[in-house]
Amino acid sequence: MGHYVRNRLLQLVPILFGITVLTFAMMHFAAGDAVDMIYEQSGVVSEEIKAEKRAELGLDQPLPVQYGRWAEGVLTGDLGRSYISGKPVWETFAEKLPNTALLMVASVLVTLLLAVPLGVIAAVFRGSLFDAVVRSVTFVGSALPNFFVGLLLLYFFALKLGLLPVMGRTEEPASLILPTLTLVSAMGAKYTRQIRAAVLDELGMPYVLGARARGVAMWRILCFSVMKSAFPMILTLLALSVGSLLGGTAIVETLFLWDGVGKMAVDAILMRDYPLIAAYVVWMAILYVAVNLAADLVSMWVDPRMRMEERSEKEGGA
Repeated sequence: MGHYVRNRLLQLVPILFGITVLTFAMMHFAAGDAVDMIYEQSGVVSEEIKAEKRAELGLDQPLPVQYGRWAEGVLTGDLGRSYISGKPVWETFAEKLPNTALLMVASVLVTLLLAVPLGVIAAVFRGSLFDAVVRSVTFVGSALPNFFVGLLLLYFFALKLGLLPVMGRTEEPASLILPTLTLVSAMGAKYTRQIRAAVLDELGMPYVLGARARGVAMWRILCFSVMKSAFPMILTLLALSVGSLLGGTAIVETLFLWDGVGKMAVDAILMRDYPLIAAYVVWMAILYVAVNLAADLVSMWVDPRMRMEERSEKEGGA
């Protein structure tokens, strides 16, 4: 297990290096920079003033020099300051992350509450009317993009019916409903289809047929055997979703003016706020590696077959 964790953590180093270099290159190849954005609303500003500001921010240095200074700061725990607000990057993240975490928790809980029973029931009653309806609804849910679903929900429940706030997080819990439902529409569809497929595979296994022949109740087979075998797959889906949601769902947060990490990243890109963009990329890379590593470790603990596969790969490599 320690060997596996060490290898996964070592893989993070080239990943971080590659994506940060690529991010820096793409940002600097884009038209305009943070200084242009800062003075955009100030009317006519001389190039001398802009040049002084670029020198102050270090934007007049060659790209490798800028990257080296940024990387040195990261290694010492300093991600720099925002070019636009002047606030430390870590402070900005600390302000935005709780909103994103709240949206993530709500979306995952609602998704699991809907997808697990729907997927299991659809698999048990395969070919029934219920199964057909579930498959049709999940197909539509998977096909519709989040921004379209969000606009529909805004139009009907906020503008037409006036039941829910239009956008932005408020002190009212109701402000969480629309962005949560928007995320659940696609997540729930994917989870339901995957769980249905996993349960169907397990129901065809010999141990299930043997248990049924011995008179074991279906609910016991589902709870204590089938769902235990399907748990690693569900855990993998959950890890990917948590990583994506904690990274901030940029479209949904921007659409609903939800002041989270995703909206912060979109605003930083529009304003060419390089320190914030680079910090966001690092955050996403570390987050995905950490969440998936945690999911793999839990899966190995739950499923002995995965431990055996990892052991055989290690022995084969040796």
